[in-house]
Amino acid sequence: MFFTCGPNEAMVVSGFCRSPPVMVAGGRVFVLPCIQQIQRISLNTLTLNVKSEKVYTRHGVPISVTGIAQVKIQGQNKEMLAAACQMFLGKTEAEIAHIALETLEGHQRAIMAHMTVEEIYKDRQKFSEQVFKVASSDLVNMGISVVSYTLKDIHDDQDYLHSLGKARTAQVQKDARIGEAEAKRDAGIREAKAKQEKVSAQYLSEIEMAKAQRDYELKKAAYDIEVNTRRAQADLAYQLQVAEEISGPLTSANKITLVSSGGGAVGAAKVTGEVLDILSHLPESVERLTGVSISQVNHKPLRTA
Repeated sequence: MFFTCGPNEAMVVSGFCRSPPVMVAGGRVFVLPCIQQIQRISLNTLTLNVKSEKVYTRHGVPISVTGIAQVKIQGQNKEMLAAACQMFLGKTEAEIAHIALETLEGHQRAIMAHMTVEEIYKDRQKFSEQVFKVASSDLVNMGISVVSYTLKDIHDDQDYLHSLGKARTAQVQKDARIGEAEAKRDAGIREAKAKQEKVSAQYLSEIEMAKAQRDYELKKAAYDIEVNTRRAQADLAYQLQVAEEISGPLTSANKITLVSSGGGAVGAAKVTGEVLDILSHLPESVERLTGVSISQVNHKPLRTA
């Protein structure tokens, strides 16, 4: 008669004309009643809670570790299936899981004994990889493959890990305080530098303004000197022209008759004194006769007919 099984199970047929036994993983097989025998073995994945309590590490510190492993009998590999059948045929899943668990727990303890607490605590990935590697090489001989292994928990009764955590916490807090102080210091330096640059820019601006003011005053002074010089030249030319016009009649006279009043100089000195006297009274006389002040028109060019 025919027997069938699902993909999570394997059948082993032994007996008449079945030497070696026939192993079928997920399929069907024909069995002769009475002269042949059929047995089944589970290929389900088994979840194992691997606990190692109070194991002394390399430095003699006892710690407890819990790992989670996924294992299964490999049905696709004929050699591994044959090895599993030889060891576990007729056993329940619980019995198979117990054997695999004991093997994994032994390897886990061995790895713990060769590592320090700090190594296990700080590098869980390394610990998990070592347990996985060592356990896989051993269980494969039983026809069991380790699908995965993960370190779930690590603790101790001596507060050693707590002390490590406190030390790490203190270090982190210290680093945070140092980082904060350095950040404040850098901010203060940047602020002081910015203020210095601002003051320097202000001083440069004031210097440029002072230079501009100085250049303006120098140019203005030079301009005032030039204006005053030309004004003085114009005044002098005007006065000379007035004197020339006043003295013109005297230079064109052929004869001058001098009348003595009985005292004072006579002759050329007399004429010169009178001419100077006339010149000194000229502005007053002109203003009285014309209403024009010569002192106000000194800066105007003299018009000639």
